[in-house]
Amino acid sequence: MPSSSADLALGAYLRAIRGRLSPEALGLPSGGLRRVAGLRREEVAVLGGLSVDYYTRLEQGREISPGSAVLDGIADGLELEGDERDHLFTLAGLVPPPRRSRAPGSVSPALGQLLDSWSAHPAFVIDPAHDVLAANALARGVHAPFARFDNLVRMAFTDPVARDFHVDWSRTADSTVASLRAATAEHGADPGLLAVVAEVRGRSDEFEERWSAQRVQRKAVTTKRFVHGEVGGLEFDAHTFAVQGSPGLQLVVYGCAPGSATAQALPLLAIGGAVVRR
Repeated sequence: MPSSSADLALGAYLRAIRGRLSPEALGLPSGGLRRVAGLRREEVAVLGGLSVDYYTRLEQGREISPGSAVLDGIADGLELEGDERDHLFTLAGLVPPPRRSRAPGSVSPALGQLLDSWSAHPAFVIDPAHDVLAANALARGVHAPFARFDNLVRMAFTDPVARDFHVDWSRTADSTVASLRAATAEHGADPGLLAVVAEVRGRSDEFEERWSAQRVQRKAVTTKRFVHGEVGGLEFDAHTFAVQGSPGLQLVVYGCAPGSATAQALPLLAIGGAVVRR
């Protein structure tokens, strides 16, 4: 059967990927002098768990309809992520599988600097496990009543402060667990996420009850109402954004009405000089 344009496009894409990757980057020996840059077909076949003959036919457009398992092996072997992985499946006429890349464990310096530059908006970044990876001074000030501002799930269910801090604790508990459930759709194998679920299930019956209900809801624009021990009531609109280029990370930004009591309290929290509200 003659090669189709789709088969040839897939082969061309594989050759392009192979040509720009170095063996050292993928943990292979350089093998001395090479006539052309990039990996050899034999190396890609080994990395992808395929025979050299099969991979050669695939790259030449003579092997039609490779299955998802074949493409998964190639993508894993070449360490393709995100759009590149999706494109590989699309060229083969398959629906790209859910992205499996693990969320990074830290934020970029540029994002950290952006957070610190916001003087009127508490902002922080969380990963799929709802660990707080970075936060500006305002966000730390808002959450200062907690023993640790480190994980939204652990804070809501295991810190006694949470029930007084959140005006509607039950609603917060529901939404926190539903958001964590949503994260498992793409990051269910993330070790940090699994560890948080296991820990809090063992420490909180209320978490266990909500987790077993399997309600799912991604973070969106929500109203947050807190009672802060030093400045009193705080009310925010919380906006959540995906961090582009860092799969699994989310940026949470709190906004409030200009001139409101919350806006007036923020400078006190930012400098750590809040006074008891009378």
